[in-house]
Amino acid sequence: MSDIKDFLKHEASGGIFLMIATIFALIFQNTLLSDFYNSFLKTNLTISFGEFGLSKALILWVNDGLMAIFFFLVGLELKREILEGELKNPSQIALPAIAGIGGIIIPAIIFYIFTKHDSFALSGWAIPTATDIAFALGILSLLGSRVPTSLKIFLMTLAIIDDLCAIIIIALFYTSDLSLLSLGSSFLCILGLFVLNLMGVKSKAAFLIIGLIFWVSVLKSGVHATLAGVISAFFIPIKQKDNPNKSMLREIEHDLHAWVAFAILPIFAFVNAGISLKGIGMDQLLTAVPLGTMIGLFIGKQFGVFGFSFLAIKLKIAKIPEGVNFKQLYGVAVLCGVGFTMSLFVNGLAYNESNAFAYTDKLAILIGSVISGVVGFIILKINSK
Repeated sequence: MSDIKDFLKHEASGGIFLMIATIFALIFQNTLLSDFYNSFLKTNLTISFGEFGLSKALILWVNDGLMAIFFFLVGLELKREILEGELKNPSQIALPAIAGIGGIIIPAIIFYIFTKHDSFALSGWAIPTATDIAFALGILSLLGSRVPTSLKIFLMTLAIIDDLCAIIIIALFYTSDLSLLSLGSSFLCILGLFVLNLMGVKSKAAFLIIGLIFWVSVLKSGVHATLAGVISAFFIPIKQKDNPNKSMLREIEHDLHAWVAFAILPIFAFVNAGISLKGIGMDQLLTAVPLGTMIGLFIGKQFGVFGFSFLAIKLKIAKIPEGVNFKQLYGVAVLCGVGFTMSLFVNGLAYNESNAFAYTDKLAILIGSVISGVVGFIILKINSK
């Protein structure tokens, strides 16, 4: 239970930092600071070791590098929850798993309906399927003890499953041309991580060095580099053979939580949420991609999560969380429409930062997320004691 409390504490308070970072990004992009902001994001940063070097724009270092650390933490949480936590018990995972699947299928169908006639626009079908756990839990935490702990655990478990689905979607649908040489290097790194785990190596540095080489190999391979973070996490030992009470995984997870919640995700929001509002009118917002995104997040998410949950409970496939009623469950389903950082991340992968939709795609993410957050909060406040 202490792990859950720590998770909720960091994720909930991290939502405040995300909000501040977003406000700053919007101010920078829509004032006299706009040129400085855009030049800053495009600043080239090079890291080299002898003849070998990586050179990328700052925004790509954040999206490919810092977000790999975020997904590394997601991988650590997934492994711990599967082996020891909420995902270990099939009866506990049934409802959030079914809800999570519904929260992907329905928004994706809605987005498809709006964009099916444009193959480039359709590539963003996964944008409204994402949930930003930091913001969602941050909003839920505003209600304090009025909300049952079981409801918070349901949302947390649902978000973990949502992240797992996001990882699978990125791996299957958002990869570019593959380099066989780099993929070969990646598999050698995976083998190295496996050997370290098998031998019970206690050195975090050993895992870090191979993990960094693995990240570079995946980055060069055409597969999105964030997947290196997830895969690396699965090889971090959860227990030491000679000391079962000591856990490298828990130590790293504890060390990273604050960095991710209060630094990495806010930095990501700052560099990706700078949406120019100049010249954007209702005509632009009522085009296929923005409409599919807004309706997918606000309508699709709540219908998918609540609808699938309701059916699962009524068919006795799963049980409603203890102390929770259907109105509260519906409120959380609406909150799941807060896609924000994860939706922005998928948006960048889908459209390759091309800005083909003149910021309306990103603005739609903000609008859909804000409406979901406000409406979800009101529903929960009215229906919570």
